[in-house]
Amino acid sequence: MEIKVKDSEERIRIDKYLGAYLDDSRSLIAKMIDSEYILVNDEPTKSNYVVRTGDEITIIDGFVEPETIEPEDIPINIIYEDKDLIVVDKESGMVVHPGSGNFSGTLVNALMYHTKDLSDINGEVRPGIVHRIDKDTSGLMIVAKNNKTHEMLADALSRHEIKRDYIALIKGEFMHDTATIDAPIGRDKNDRKKMTVTADNSKAAVTHLRVLERYKGYTLVKLSLETGRTHQIRVHMNYIGYPIFNDPVYTNDNCTEFGQFLHSATLEFVHPTTKENLHFESELPAYFKDFIDTLEKK
Repeated sequence: MEIKVKDSEERIRIDKYLGAYLDDSRSLIAKMIDSEYILVNDEPTKSNYVVRTGDEITIIDGFVEPETIEPEDIPINIIYEDKDLIVVDKESGMVVHPGSGNFSGTLVNALMYHTKDLSDINGEVRPGIVHRIDKDTSGLMIVAKNNKTHEMLADALSRHEIKRDYIALIKGEFMHDTATIDAPIGRDKNDRKKMTVTADNSKAAVTHLRVLERYKGYTLVKLSLETGRTHQIRVHMNYIGYPIFNDPVYTNDNCTEFGQFLHSATLEFVHPTTKENLHFESELPAYFKDFIDTLEKK
């Protein structure tokens, strides 16, 4: 279902606005928003978002109301923690937050067991989550333990002040040493679960690439995000004809359960409270490294 906001309907919170269109309570609409079953201009939103003339609201079918999100004793690799934030090294295969039928076994369930101090800006299903990485993407991400820290980190992200570098194995032998992909990303109209490079209802997306090593049939690259769109690296690499190896969504290959060979390897930012410059690095997962060792260098 898609709704376009008219001039006479603007300046209303989206949860209240949708109450006039849906037979659902505002609390249920808020849960749908939290679980990203309601999008504004093809992007996730918040319940307090005030709609504007021309906004295109998409309501995705298949929402299942989440059960109570429970803490779970799941091992996670915390590499830094203080009173304000946590830096986690997430393993491939772990969903970051509940939603789309995954209400247990997520990073959020594990974090709730680890600490009672998590920001609640993003609602009950995403406590502490400032930014996320895909289920099958491994590596570093930041978690906020209070709302003030969350707001400051989110602001730093929006100003591109948090440096995030990824390591990926792409299919094909990329000939240039460096490249910048500057191509807007929006939701794929033919498959709402996928993103694509498009001029329609899209947002600017910039990815910087540097070759680390060339192999026969593959290239190992470092990718730096200037923006942080959903599936940005995966979409951009596919767009230029060098998709991430083993990506089950953006390639037609038979992929292993490990998923895309994409790893959040470096994270650097200024601590919002102490103003200390923090720098973290994460090694490639063993499965990733072991596969590279089988490749023939160029």
